[in-house]
Amino acid sequence: MSSDFITVVSGLPRSGTSLMMQMLHAGGLSAVADGQRAADVDNPRGYFEVEAIKKLKEDSSWLADAKGKVVKAISMLLFDLPPQHSYRVVFMLRHMDEILASQKEMLKRRGTLKEGGPTDEQMKQYFDTHLTKVKAWLAAQPNFKVLYCPYNEVLQKPAEYVRQIADFLGGELNQTAMMEAVDLSLYRNRNKAAQTA
Repeated sequence: MSSDFITVVSGLPRSGTSLMMQMLHAGGLSAVADGQRAADVDNPRGYFEVEAIKKLKEDSSWLADAKGKVVKAISMLLFDLPPQHSYRVVFMLRHMDEILASQKEMLKRRGTLKEGGPTDEQMKQYFDTHLTKVKAWLAAQPNFKVLYCPYNEVLQKPAEYVRQIADFLGGELNQTAMMEAVDLSLYRNRNKAAQTA
């Protein structure tokens, strides 16, 4: 894989970023992760996260070692990526109702769902506004290239999107292994959770 750029998997929380990290890791791309967030019922195969991504404004020096690798950063953190590097962003999109239902179920399981918080409609409006802003910002950055991947379609047509992703990142990934990393059973479980949310 080229060491000229940093691959970033991004999107809203619960939009399929962990799945894409799993696919890219299976395809042969080294993931920048520290293992601090262990696999759980919400992500049985792990989160592939690095805590340092949350403190980019304070210290981004470690990103120099991420060239040729993949790092996960939710969309809110993309604005903090330092401009001296080149990035290729695989940005996950997912039906908003599923994102909200999945987030709510996760918060319930952790006991952190707050009564009297924002309504689903308010969260939809917030996320829609944020996505419009981040897409416009990404389009204006000369050091960013972006591939938007709809989570639901990636699951249904993995071969099609695996080809697109491999081409976008230079074509050196194991596409068969990437497709094998797609586990529809996890999505069916998520649907069941969403239906009871």
